[in-house]
Amino acid sequence: MHNTRLGKTELQVSKVALGTWAFGGDWGSFDEAEARATIHRALELGVTLFDTAQAYGFGVAERLLGCALWEATRREDVVVATKGGLRMDGTTLSRDASAGWLRAGVEASLRNLGTEYIDLYQIHWPDVHTPAEETAEVLQDLVREGKIRHVGVSNYDVKQMDELARSGRVETLQPPFHMFHRDIEAEVLPYAEANDLGVLAYGPLAHGMLSGRMTAATTFPDDDWRSHSADFSGANFTRNLQVVERLKGMAESLCLPLPQLAVAWTTSHPGVDVAIIGARRPSQLETVVPAGDVELSVTQRDSLEDILAGSVRIAGPSPEGM
Repeated sequence: MHNTRLGKTELQVSKVALGTWAFGGDWGSFDEAEARATIHRALELGVTLFDTAQAYGFGVAERLLGCALWEATRREDVVVATKGGLRMDGTTLSRDASAGWLRAGVEASLRNLGTEYIDLYQIHWPDVHTPAEETAEVLQDLVREGKIRHVGVSNYDVKQMDELARSGRVETLQPPFHMFHRDIEAEVLPYAEANDLGVLAYGPLAHGMLSGRMTAATTFPDDDWRSHSADFSGANFTRNLQVVERLKGMAESLCLPLPQLAVAWTTSHPGVDVAIIGARRPSQLETVVPAGDVELSVTQRDSLEDILAGSVRIAGPSPEGM
């Protein structure tokens, strides 16, 4: 797979990254041995960037990722990204980008991942109750101490990124971006390009909608966040499934599996550096990872635009809804 430069970090990473949210419990149960095998298969397929987060099971996903990586590869051969800034208040998931919580989170992530440094540390969600100066200062300190190498944010808008950048550093952005969620095209991607931010798009398969396997009869386990999401029920769900059927026809005409077309749509956007995919088993990677080498033409993207005109925006999850 072709590598790409991740913005001003200068890190060279695979265009498709493996995300580990599915190994934290929010998508229902998973088999740990199969999860480790998935990480190993990603390495074999040329994936060099692995993304996780403290909040993915508060240590569960990070520990699994660290164990799987270090039994199969050398630390210097991969880029490990994690996220902090969320904490549990009883049964409530809250945003907390305060200095104390971020420092404690970095220490916990280092232990869980089994590493001495984190290549990319990202603030998971903006915290309007903590001054940007406080967040920026502790991140700068953690870089100076060698505990993290680069600083990024996730789910931030332009104003929030600008506020943080004025007091410290912002080198990457991890936003939701897929065929059914394109908000960032208006302001966020132009800002990222103007400031040389590396963009790692998450959810390129629209949280499973673009897998091509869902039908109107699809249901989700109670411990899967999609079971209580308006994006995956009712009239909007039905309408998007109709769009997916048309996308399947387009994918077939291009001799591509639908998931690969969906990821290629994301990675071929000029403002996006990396697409983060999730997988629970090795077989799910086989048809998706090669998307990193697929370039869609302007004509092909225009044809997709015509199909997507009939879609309904998928909002996706937020901490308050988990």
